[in-house]
Amino acid sequence: MLTIGELASYAGVTVRAVRHYHAKGLMPEPLRDRSGYRRYDAGAVVELIRIRTLAEAGVPLGRVRELLQADEEEFAAAIADIDKRLRAEIQERQRHQERIARLASGDHLALPPEVVEYLDRLRALGVDERIVQVERDGWIPLAALSPDRIPQWMARKRKQLTDPQFVGFYLVLGQALDCSDNNPLLVGLADALAAYITQMASEQGEDYVDDIDIEPPFAKLMDTLAFDAVPPARQLIELLKNRGWTGWTKLERVPPCGVRPQLGRDNKMQHSRREQ
Repeated sequence: MLTIGELASYAGVTVRAVRHYHAKGLMPEPLRDRSGYRRYDAGAVVELIRIRTLAEAGVPLGRVRELLQADEEEFAAAIADIDKRLRAEIQERQRHQERIARLASGDHLALPPEVVEYLDRLRALGVDERIVQVERDGWIPLAALSPDRIPQWMARKRKQLTDPQFVGFYLVLGQALDCSDNNPLLVGLADALAAYITQMASEQGEDYVDDIDIEPPFAKLMDTLAFDAVPPARQLIELLKNRGWTGWTKLERVPPCGVRPQLGRDNKMQHSRREQ
């Protein structure tokens, strides 16, 4: 006959666990002997090991009680179900592990492979890492908002990066990041960029210039994200605005003086209410 301590030791559990199983009704609690100790037989060791094994497999203690009372066929079916659940949990943990690995790799966590490839290409071309980070932070919400349009957008971006003049705009902006306001680099960049955009609009049409084509409120949010991270970008857009174009995320022509910009649907409704 075994004491509770010996029973726990043979079964690989703690005395506290044995008492917990008693309290839950999983194991009958034997009567005390004349010395006031509870004594257990070999069958209790086997039963305790079965309880421990099921509990360690993640089976709720209430379910353990049912399994211990089940016949052989019911027990086998229940074990098969438990095995299926454990396999599913293992697969889910493996997916979590993959996500953690992607987190360690940075860009891959929240961006499609095409965008990661595009960012790597910017780095290979020598674009300042701060600009690459702004691009990355901008593409994260864009990819979440319109994942189906990413291939189309990236095809356009890859084509742009084959143009040395376009890449030069990135490089000049990178040089201007650490310069003071009203730096000649930004002024020259605004001149060259405005001429480039105007020529592109003339050859391809103004619809081609707005290569992202998203709603203005979202574009404004994206612009703010870029301007906060790279302050010279805000000054560049102001310079560009004086040259007929505006917008960091959503590039468009500045309306001629005296021409009111087209109102969006929500603004139209608010404007109508004010006039009533």
